[in-house]
Amino acid sequence: MLTSIYVIGHLNPDTDSIASAIGYAWLLRERDNVDAIAARAGAINTQSAWVLKKVELESPFLLNDASPRFLSVMRRLDTTTIDKPLKDAWAIASRTGGVAPILAEDGKPYGLINGRSLFRFLSQKVGTHPNQQMQKISDILQMPCHEAAETVVPKFQGSTKIRDVINRILREESDEFFVVDEKSNYLGICRQRDLLHPPRLKLILVDHNEAQQAVSSLDEAELLEVIDHHRLGNPSTHMPIKFFVDIVGSTSTLISERIEEAGLSAPPAIAGIMLAGILADTLILTSPTTTERDHIAAERLGRWAFISGSPLEGQDIQSFGQEVITAGAGLGVRTPSDIVSSDMKTYQAGGYEFAISQAEVSDHREVSKYLETLSNALSDLQESKGLDFTVLMITDVVRGSSRLIIHNSPPLLEELPYAPLADGTRLAEGVVSRKKQLLPAIFGLLED
Repeated sequence: MLTSIYVIGHLNPDTDSIASAIGYAWLLRERDNVDAIAARAGAINTQSAWVLKKVELESPFLLNDASPRFLSVMRRLDTTTIDKPLKDAWAIASRTGGVAPILAEDGKPYGLINGRSLFRFLSQKVGTHPNQQMQKISDILQMPCHEAAETVVPKFQGSTKIRDVINRILREESDEFFVVDEKSNYLGICRQRDLLHPPRLKLILVDHNEAQQAVSSLDEAELLEVIDHHRLGNPSTHMPIKFFVDIVGSTSTLISERIEEAGLSAPPAIAGIMLAGILADTLILTSPTTTERDHIAAERLGRWAFISGSPLEGQDIQSFGQEVITAGAGLGVRTPSDIVSSDMKTYQAGGYEFAISQAEVSDHREVSKYLETLSNALSDLQESKGLDFTVLMITDVVRGSSRLIIHNSPPLLEELPYAPLADGTRLAEGVVSRKKQLLPAIFGLLED
């Protein structure tokens, strides 16, 4: 993990977030020969799951917290067991810098043999009596390991965050600690000095640049690069980094351009999911966020993805796009809490902190059927996240308009230029983009 670079999208990842992570990780491995791993910061949504299955790709690695853990500083040192002679532990300690882990018969940690425990053992065995002092070292080394082991050794699970127990570590007299799994089986040994300065995970952010939308504990990671197509809200960094934001409809467009610049072509499956990322973010190249570069990128990726023998053989941009959009549309196939959280982003403006979620349907008549449960889910979301208000943008991908459900709407939003309906929702004709249409309208009122 320490030498790997994780390419990761935003919380509540959408298809473009998943696709751009997969695509850029592939490019880094292929072009730069680095150990790049595609990652995700949250659960896969319905649309992304469908696309991954369609193109026959595995879901990216789940990395929901970048805080260093015991596994990152652990060394899996050689071990011996309690009944083996002390000479076995002596041999191990001579190779490991002075420590030998001793395990019980069931594979669980029993104790450690180190310089301190050996001195204590020899003091007990030899002492000051002349007869005892005549003992041969060879005889002592034949005694069982458990007699010389220090058995009061702190144990920590490998998945434990170092920061959560750092105060306890500083209070301990021990210099070495056991690292165990969830069943308390031996995994390795870590030393106090390594825990005080643990190595940071190396991250590249794609499809976002705001800390509040990023993986937890981003400040404890080493941020290397950002590639995005959203507004700026970037986190501070310890060192200068590569930072690239451009005005296109999809981060997958930017990644595909880099692949072409490198003189490469993505494998059909990776090209397919990146194409899905573009088509999902731009509503099959019809969204106001769509640029000419998105059209060119879609054609490029289609050329790589639709070849004979690929999972998408026989498809074209329009037919594949319809399948992608349909896979993510509909309110009846998901729970209300999933609908309001699976594509949700938080923002701050004018002293307010709020969230805007987006869901897609093929017919707005669905909204009336689920309005009450969706409103309750927005209320729960507001309370759980400590927000001032929440918005659900339900976009009709066929007619190109959206219905807005706003929970705990501040008075300023009464001036939104969208027609209020009898059921309390608002009809935003022609509005399909959260980023380019709805968000600027809300910001304009809150920050005026």
